[in-house]
Amino acid sequence: MTQGTLNQQSQVTNEDSNTRGTSDCESRILDGFATRSVHAGYTPDDNRDSSSVPLYQSVAYGMETAERGDALAGGETAGFSYSRVANPTVAVLEQRLAALEGGSSAVAVGSGMAAVSYALLCAAEGGGRIISPTDLYGASVDAMETFFPQFGIHTDFVHDINDLAEVESTIGPDTRAIFAESVANPSTEITDLKPLADLAHRHGIPLIVDNTIPTPYLLRPIEFGADVVVHSTTKGITGHGNALGGVIIDAGHFDWANGRFPQFTANELVVSDERHGQWHSFASRFGKDAYIRRIRIKYVRTFGAVMAPFNAYLSLVGLETISQRVRQQTVSALAVAEHLRTLPHVTHVNYSGLADHPQHALAEQYLPHGVGQILSFTVDGDETNVYRILDHTKLFSYVPNIGDARSLIVNPSRITHREVPEVYRIAAGVSDNLIRLSIGLEDVADLNADLDQAIANAY
Repeated sequence: MTQGTLNQQSQVTNEDSNTRGTSDCESRILDGFATRSVHAGYTPDDNRDSSSVPLYQSVAYGMETAERGDALAGGETAGFSYSRVANPTVAVLEQRLAALEGGSSAVAVGSGMAAVSYALLCAAEGGGRIISPTDLYGASVDAMETFFPQFGIHTDFVHDINDLAEVESTIGPDTRAIFAESVANPSTEITDLKPLADLAHRHGIPLIVDNTIPTPYLLRPIEFGADVVVHSTTKGITGHGNALGGVIIDAGHFDWANGRFPQFTANELVVSDERHGQWHSFASRFGKDAYIRRIRIKYVRTFGAVMAPFNAYLSLVGLETISQRVRQQTVSALAVAEHLRTLPHVTHVNYSGLADHPQHALAEQYLPHGVGQILSFTVDGDETNVYRILDHTKLFSYVPNIGDARSLIVNPSRITHREVPEVYRIAAGVSDNLIRLSIGLEDVADLNADLDQAIANAY
């Protein structure tokens, strides 16, 4: 095994409590979500008793002796040697997010799109196919529509991910994964996770879910059968618009050696000991952890979309207030959505948290505490009216981001979904008259007043 592989095969095991050496009593203390968001994955006495997670801004770490260096490189002992594969600050974030999502392990990466790309490529590499709706974040659609095919990986897009008959009709021998957003961006349509997961598992394929919008505070897809969860930690997890990042979280229960995924059962030098004639595949070496180990060892180590330690530190700081932030933003988003419906020139509001929304029953089932801070709405007139609204807001920032403590506004068809083919955009409701909002922590009355004056000035 190469030195860069390090010992992350043993380092990031992400126990459910995510604190190494935690007793059963201490694990019960960490049961609460808000408690885990502050404490999971970190032990002060392992870090000179620092109450806050230290920032380990170091590229490499002393291996102490030649014997220990060999054991580190071979994955036979726990520790760190090179930050392209593992960093102590990043490791705490990985363990904490795995704990919050109910996963067994996680790998943090440089951005949300790196998380989506690595998660899907790892499952489908070698010529596999992915099933996905088109009602997704624009860059995800673009990657699957135009870029992944350059690597021999193709996507079968379905009109409605909740139409199980349509989804099942696209499953073939080369299908390697079903991918969906738990709450779609920007329509806020909800994926019916449990039956979709059951369908995937009947065919021996995993369900991979982008859970960025609700965050694990509002929804944990693994509890409903998802096998892999991805996030853009840039958004609601970090919460302050100051640190790019992404994470891939493995539930740890999918069988990657079931015959559909030859990349997991082929022997590979990077996880073997050639000198002693001991050959392994990822499946034989790591069992149910084969997927997340391949993400770290093959994708992060080789492609190098590493999360910076400082970004991990900022994400950890943001996580400490995720419960309070997302709770307030969700309450405010519902209030703004209800207010928008009373305004002239607003023709439709997309927010599945509204009581009369067609997916109200799904919202109650999967998101009883709300569907999050994102909503969108259409206005009458034409695109010039949309431009005027954008230009007249004073409190909302015209920014292509979501999940910030500040409220944000954007026109998706020209910004976040510009690269999506028109037929997909229109089917997803992303017209030139659509405006997306990400609700922050300002007073709702002030946000509503800003929308009132911006819309009035636009006409």
